Amino acid sequence: MAIVAGSVVLGARLLAAADETVAVWAAADDLGPGERIDAGDLEAQRVRFADDTDLARYWSADEELPADLTLVRGIGAGELLPRGATGPAGEADLRVVPVAVDPGLVPSGVGPGVVVDIYVLDGAGALAEGDAGAAGGADAEESRIEGLSVVGVAADSEGFAASGQQRLDLAMSPEQADRYFALLASLGDPVVTVLLGG
Repeated sequence: MAIVAGSVVLGARLLAAADETVAVWAAADDLGPGERIDAGDLEAQRVRFADDTDLARYWSADEELPADLTLVRGIGAGELLPRGATGPAGEADLRVVPVAVDPGLVPSGVGPGVVVDIYVLDGAGALAEGDAGAAGGADAEESRIEGLSVVGVAADSEGFAASGQQRLDLAMSPEQADRYFALLASLGDPVVTVLLGG
């Protein structure tokens, strides 16, 4: 009898805990910045949040999504949809730029929806030998471009196979894209290094 009673109490506790979960939207597939999204791009996941403040950061599956909802950064498949990653249509003025990277300079864990920084440096040593800002070199901070969403990671057959490099498709603002191409043009042997985790 005691065992049965204990099982009933345990079952009641589990049901109570399950009732504390809420349905929030998550990406059904990888979604890139600039994409307009609706319920067809999403799936509801039940999640238990520690408090209402955490819940408020995400789109609840119980509320109707705005008709012009657009991603301002990419999110990966299965990732919960943060309010901070969305905005009205037209807010995300981004370009998708293919970036060639040595596979050894890309941290594990880099994939669609991840936000990274990149350094564009000179493999010939211009950073160490040239004057900052001069044609032969660049200051480290000037060579860093921050807050880039990964839109896609090309498979080996879709990358830059001849050079042995991997292709990352990164979302950049027009200003970031201009900086990136200016750095490539100013360096004799540009090398891109990817930083993950701020």
